[in-house]
Amino acid sequence: MCTTETGLGENVKGEGLVGLTRGFMYAGSRRVVVSLWSVNDAATSELMAKFYQKILQGGKNPVQALREAQLEMWNSQDRRSPYYWAAFTVQGDWR
Repeated sequence: MCTTETGLGENVKGEGLVGLTRGFMYAGSRRVVVSLWSVNDAATSELMAKFYQKILQGGKNPVQALREAQLEMWNSQDRRSPYYWAAFTVQGDWR
């Protein structure tokens, strides 16, 4: 199974890019972590576990946490390929 491209949207004339990210921002979210291409579900689960651990236990902000989680994946033997971790980005408030 694969996680879909949650960070993509449709370019609507007069509106700009309309997608899931925009919906969350209009609903009041300060930031959203999204994927730019389909990613393996197991790898996504592993990355997100590392990401939330760094936020909740390490006190990191989301941008720092995502970067550190991605670097851990890159340094691992079986998830080294950017396919597994590079699709994810933080959109919105970067602090």
